[in-house]
Amino acid sequence: MREPLSRDPKVLLGEATTGNRAALARLLTMIERGGDQSRTVASLAYASDPPYTVGLTGAPGAGKSTLTDRLITEVRTGWGSVDDGPHEPIDQVAVLAIDPSSPFTGGAILGDRIRMQEHATDPTVYIRSMATRGHLGGLSLAVPDAVRLLGAAGMPVVLVETVGVGQMEVEIASASDTTVVVINPGWGDSMQANKAGLLEIADLFVINKADRPGVREARRDLEQMLDLSQLGEWRPPIVETIAQDGVGVDEMWRAVGEHRAHLMSSERLVPRRSNRLAEELRRVLSARLAEQVEQVAEGRAFQDQVAELVAGRTDPYTAAEVLLT
Repeated sequence: MREPLSRDPKVLLGEATTGNRAALARLLTMIERGGDQSRTVASLAYASDPPYTVGLTGAPGAGKSTLTDRLITEVRTGWGSVDDGPHEPIDQVAVLAIDPSSPFTGGAILGDRIRMQEHATDPTVYIRSMATRGHLGGLSLAVPDAVRLLGAAGMPVVLVETVGVGQMEVEIASASDTTVVVINPGWGDSMQANKAGLLEIADLFVINKADRPGVREARRDLEQMLDLSQLGEWRPPIVETIAQDGVGVDEMWRAVGEHRAHLMSSERLVPRRSNRLAEELRRVLSARLAEQVEQVAEGRAFQDQVAELVAGRTDPYTAAEVLLT
């Protein structure tokens, strides 16, 4: 009979590094739920080197889940670019699929995982759907913690697939080493990409479902946007894929490898990760301060200041100063 899992995060992490997926799943659940245990797990995870993270984002229905499923096979072949010869395979890969939260249970709907059935039973591939649940700061904090945990558990590459292109998805995708923006032919005018902030986060554009009409126009719009943008040393390449048939996915993975090689050769990977950690710290601070504000708002002093406002004897700025001192 199998022994019950420990509830000690340190013990669980030790088991997760030996390949115990149940232990890893429990640790990720702790991160999602938030609270003191989540912070304990995060402190253990951040003591290890981060994995290389590839974020995939794009409008719902762009084919990100199918593309991610096909990409797993390419990731296993190892890092490489156009000029590379044979290279070492990557023994393990993890996928974080950011799903919409169920309004009833708070859990993820799991639609992304359903589309990744080809790798669902592969012991070298770990797929996890995530939802906001109760984590302090929501997904924008839970995802970086989960990524670091997967790296601490021995996953050298983590693919993060987001559900759409809202502000939170942009934040999650921008927390990746390489960010892939997936669009379809007929995706709309170039202003839509600017509104979503995609130009700021994209390291690679993928035109998926490239067997449909409008591919040439989509590529033209992207090229025009890039021409008008202030790009640095790296110009995001544009790759055409048909994820359903696996067409172009190998080229996409080579482009990711070339971006990684560029970051390493130009010594930009460490500064990029440093900036990311600084942003994560800002979000943690914001979340903790918001938590403190809620505590203040539940006190008698807050109600007293509301009464003063109603009576016209103070203003919101003065009331805030009183509550903060």
